[in-house]
Amino acid sequence: MAGIYLHIPFCKQACYYCDFHFSTSLKRKEEMIYAIKQELLLRKNEFGDEQIETIYFGGGTPSLLSIEEIQFLIDTIYTNYSVVSDVEITLEANPDDLSTQKIKDLSKSPINRLSIGIQSFFDDDLKFMNRAHTAEESKKCLVEAKKYFKNITIDLIYGVPNMSDKKWFLNLQQAFDFKIPHISSYALTVEEKTALHSFIKSGKTPPIDENLALQHFNMLVEESKKQGFVQYEISNFGKPNYFSKHNMSYWLGEKYIGVGPSAHSFNGFERSWNISNNAKYVKDLLENKLPSQTEKLTKNNKFNEYVMTGLRTIWGVSFEKIENDFGAKYLELLIQNSQPFIEKGLLEISKNRILITTEKGKFLADGIASDLFLL
Repeated sequence: MAGIYLHIPFCKQACYYCDFHFSTSLKRKEEMIYAIKQELLLRKNEFGDEQIETIYFGGGTPSLLSIEEIQFLIDTIYTNYSVVSDVEITLEANPDDLSTQKIKDLSKSPINRLSIGIQSFFDDDLKFMNRAHTAEESKKCLVEAKKYFKNITIDLIYGVPNMSDKKWFLNLQQAFDFKIPHISSYALTVEEKTALHSFIKSGKTPPIDENLALQHFNMLVEESKKQGFVQYEISNFGKPNYFSKHNMSYWLGEKYIGVGPSAHSFNGFERSWNISNNAKYVKDLLENKLPSQTEKLTKNNKFNEYVMTGLRTIWGVSFEKIENDFGAKYLELLIQNSQPFIEKGLLEISKNRILITTEKGKFLADGIASDLFLL
């Protein structure tokens, strides 16, 4: 099984914290859609007979596409790839794009999962992040979306400067009240070359408080558990049967094709990534050239990736898999290097020989994983 990710590199405006590749000019949207189609055609034999289990429109802001443009790209995939009958097709969307008519139209298309970038239910937070929508638009679009879609996930951001525990609790409560079956929630992080980085550096905005983020994370874990959510990955909380199949494929090491500028791909032994330049991407594909670079993964690369993704999920790191895929020496080093974290109560070994992150260690999972990497 494999997945297809489509990076739609357009946004109405730049969120202050975002370092993804996008353009706020839609002038070349039509050319871009055609170029993405060309990339899909050029890569149609890449995975042989593998069936496509998930299709994911990410970005950027894919909800800026018209229904016809979305359908055009889906048709291209169906015509050139083998797609399973119960395929999960996700569209990332912003609340301000989801009018009642747009939601109705999407519900008649093959899209069967909406990922809505709420981020916060409070206008002052949205203004701080430079989001294009209002809190009212968030609530209105969720009311409408629930009439037509069962499978909805929303994004929420915590650790925002000056966001009190009470306000974060109210954000979570609103999500629970809407009975959303999946929540992806991330700590606000400061990436270089973003407006937020510049604001903090100049003193215009207070620096990120890691203790506040940890408090919010612990509240998120505790409150979502009370509501019947399963934290199947550090940042992802789903009701049973509503886990994201597409994101799970990344964490479980399955193959995927990433099309569009800046998109990444994985075929089991190599990673490739497209150029992060819209004009160059379009130009290359008009000349039937793939605008990508490839890196062959070493044994250590594969081991490190498996440890990193495993420790972020409820499936953990399997000793049996480590031994089978990498050898006894790798397992010996993993157990040895894990001991300090086990003693601190951050990691534990389950009965069926799986290394997992404890409740106490979850917030620190990425740091713990990097300390277990083999260089």
